[in-house]
Amino acid sequence: MSKAEARIKEVISFFKNKDTVLGYRKLMDCVIDTQDLDIYKEVIALTDWKEQFPEKEDELIEKSLVILERVSKLPITEYDINNPVVIGTDLTKSYGHNRFKLGPISVEIRKGEVYGLVGENGNGKTTLLRVLAKELKYNTGELDFRFDKAYNSDYDLRTNLVYIPQRTQKWYGSLKDNLKFVLSSYGIPPDENETRVLMMIARFGLWNYKHLKWNELSSGYKMRFELARTLLRQPELLLLDEPLANLDVLAQQVILEDLKSMCNSINNPIALILSSQQLYEVEKISDKVIYLKNGKYKDNKAEVKEEKHQLIVEIDCEANRETLLSIFEGLHLEKLIYNGGIYVAYFKADMTFYSVLETLGKHKVDVTYTRNITKSTRRFFVS
Repeated sequence: MSKAEARIKEVISFFKNKDTVLGYRKLMDCVIDTQDLDIYKEVIALTDWKEQFPEKEDELIEKSLVILERVSKLPITEYDINNPVVIGTDLTKSYGHNRFKLGPISVEIRKGEVYGLVGENGNGKTTLLRVLAKELKYNTGELDFRFDKAYNSDYDLRTNLVYIPQRTQKWYGSLKDNLKFVLSSYGIPPDENETRVLMMIARFGLWNYKHLKWNELSSGYKMRFELARTLLRQPELLLLDEPLANLDVLAQQVILEDLKSMCNSINNPIALILSSQQLYEVEKISDKVIYLKNGKYKDNKAEVKEEKHQLIVEIDCEANRETLLSIFEGLHLEKLIYNGGIYVAYFKADMTFYSVLETLGKHKVDVTYTRNITKSTRRFFVS
């Protein structure tokens, strides 16, 4: 089964289970991959109808499946994601004698993959993003961009990458007009411009906000606007600095799902590096996690192999230290520390997470939260 067939099957499954919100977003991803403006117009019309009649779920599913059937008959060429688009070798960036130094860092970035960039504040996350975005000059090392679109200057190069800082610049006019301005800068004719912009507005849930101005939008919708603007530019590399900051939990989940979908386009994938403090959420969608400590790069997967084998569990509960030490006495507990209001328990490698859960349940410990962080970058923050 090809990727296109698998995605269509997934969309059908969403609709059959009445998960219309996610199903409709996935449908639009399939449509965008076709680059067929006639089908774009069908989805745009359906989105307008959907917003007018939100209670007609069954009819929406029926109409969506008709469009999906059309999409399934169109050939889609799958992009080869095996070759890296960015190769950084022994990159360093110094801010002066006895001051912060980033690197040396070596990375290979491929399209269709999400790279989570994590680390405590002041450890070089923004510096690395700005170096890769050509906003900062590195001191030593090599940085090789291998984009599909040819470039003869840094200006041409930066049309193939997009860097979105934590604090985005204010824009003027309506949301829709700003998106149309993006495509007009690329010489897209008016009719096609309108269709592509409305498709992006529909995809990122901005339909009822398209005539609003910057100061009329929440932080979540401003970020959706930035993603819509980015996708219209069709970059090969996207660099995001703390895009989840100031967003509520639901908005974070939606943005992350959208980012993953953008990167996983079948015929136009994007390489994404995402800096964030939301470790678990970012790890969930990341293909690889880059952890920075004092400007040095740690490969999370390599660290897991090299470290002493242990089971590491976070626990937030009502029980005190003495109680936990007592109930874990037979579970080969090596260490129990209290970190930021949460206990972190270190067990020998032969212990299993479900045994820990079973013991907590057996002793009726009221657990508010627990997580196995053995392979998570979270363990670097608590050790």
